[in-house]
Amino acid sequence: MPSALAIAAHPDDIEFVMAGTLLLLRQAGWDTHYLNVSTGNLGSTVMSAQQTARVRRKEAQAAAKALGARWHEPFCDDLAIFYTEENLRRLCAIVRLARPTVVLTHALADYMEDHMIAARLAVTATFARGIPNYRSSPQRKPTLEPCVLYHAMPHGQCTPLREPVRPEIYINTDSVHATKRSALACHSSQAEWLDATQGQDSYLATLDGFSRALGKQTKKFVNAEGWTRHLHYGFSDEADDPLRDALGPKYLRIPPRS
Repeated sequence: MPSALAIAAHPDDIEFVMAGTLLLLRQAGWDTHYLNVSTGNLGSTVMSAQQTARVRRKEAQAAAKALGARWHEPFCDDLAIFYTEENLRRLCAIVRLARPTVVLTHALADYMEDHMIAARLAVTATFARGIPNYRSSPQRKPTLEPCVLYHAMPHGQCTPLREPVRPEIYINTDSVHATKRSALACHSSQAEWLDATQGQDSYLATLDGFSRALGKQTKKFVNAEGWTRHLHYGFSDEADDPLRDALGPKYLRIPPRS
């Protein structure tokens, strides 16, 4: 069966901007994979880093189970996601294991460096998946199947310089929004963290707001996720768009203005 791999920086990032599409692919019969690059160890004002990492690991595993996706072990800590050879080799091993037709990852311009570097790692690790002389860690057999990378909407739906971002593709997540919300609720430790550090009264309400804002842009959907395809060179044919092929009427592409 085809496979989709979601690669995000921290526990809960997948749920905010990717989980609806991942759920729809799962419903379409796809094999789905869930990876947070970081342990999320700094995401608390009341627990130690070690305790936070343990709590967030369990929360992420519960969320992945709710999404019907295979959970993969993180290999960095918060604010330690760097574009290094070691991290590329470790991530490439996961890409080769998952053999994805689709990789879902962060925007290349987002509000924090962990997100942007995770996206860069995802791009290069996926590019390297089929290079026979590139050794992943652990070493796994290269895979040459076409793969399309999709970048999610940045947090707040704008660049770090506050410039609004419009996606290329909208996915109707109305039918899976409740499950997506339940998966985010698995990350219960983040209610305290986000309230204390970012002034968000409710992280679940924030999720609803993001989804509805994108849905409103379509004038068709109530809730949506937004995606923009990475340039195809080294990954797939120019016209390849597996989300279109798999999701049919739940897919809406709005070409950029010339």
